[in-house]
Amino acid sequence: MKKAFKIIGYLVVALAVVVAAGVVYLRYTFPKVDAAPVITIKKTPALVERGEYLAHHVAVCIDCHSTRDWSRFSGPVVPGTHGKGGDVFNKDMGFPGTFYARNITSDKETGIGSWTDGEIYRAITSGVSRNGEPLFPVMPYKGYANLTTNDAYAIIAYIRTLDPIKHKVPESEPDFPMNLIMRTIPSGGPTPTDERTLGDELVKGKYLMTVASCGDCHTPSDKGEPIAGMQLAGGMEFKLPGGVLRSANISPDKQTGIGTWTEDAFVQRFKNHEAPEAATAKLGPTDFNTIMPWAMYAGMKEEDLRAIYKYLMTQEPKKNKVERFTAATAGKADKGS
Repeated sequence: MKKAFKIIGYLVVALAVVVAAGVVYLRYTFPKVDAAPVITIKKTPALVERGEYLAHHVAVCIDCHSTRDWSRFSGPVVPGTHGKGGDVFNKDMGFPGTFYARNITSDKETGIGSWTDGEIYRAITSGVSRNGEPLFPVMPYKGYANLTTNDAYAIIAYIRTLDPIKHKVPESEPDFPMNLIMRTIPSGGPTPTDERTLGDELVKGKYLMTVASCGDCHTPSDKGEPIAGMQLAGGMEFKLPGGVLRSANISPDKQTGIGTWTEDAFVQRFKNHEAPEAATAKLGPTDFNTIMPWAMYAGMKEEDLRAIYKYLMTQEPKKNKVERFTAATAGKADKGS
């Protein structure tokens, strides 16, 4: 019996050594990404203007990296908090841990004021922080990796103009084993889209969809991984104070998706939220609300929205009926969108 316990002890020690070696290997070998490029981006008025448009209305960087007022419809950004950071993505939203959007203002202590342009570019397009640590892909760097070089530079140029806000954001806390897995997700470098190809409206629509990360929220997932065969079918759940929100089916299915929508109806669905008063009404504790930043996407150019619509209509229809919202106390489904 003693011999058996001794053998078991050796096996436990051996296993512990193997696990420790694996952890050390992952810790010091990954992420495998390119070094931050040495670049200096000139903040020309045209580049900053393009970056502001992308950051507010397409890539919506300002959405996650600011404070949102959840007492109002779609959580509009609180004035004076642009880039402050602190938005939380936690287990209630299906994430394997607690993740925070960092301060991206020019504050040198709590923001990214001391980062180089190359370090910001690498973070946006490769998912690695200044110190080489991986970023959880709630920051959609896999999509941003496709940004044209000019658009990526434009976003950085605009971010550089944000007023510094001193606001220390907590460190993200991924659960085990995600803290190790996420080290293997960033790889290589960006794969910029050739700007010359965007003259094709379908290519442009796909590009804008990718940069806007529409598929990230409108594709259901299991343990952080998109469910195969359910691209754009909706149904991802988000627990809000007033109840459970589920993303809409935006595939061209005619019964459960947007297959019967006209192009004009699609554009108008966004433009309905362009007026400032669209986000001013106060909501009750169980009223329908959404994380969809309608006010931001409403500012997208009509030609860009039309390109997205045309691209969506080329995708495979997915039959998936979604109950958009279930109030926390009433327990009743709401068909708001």
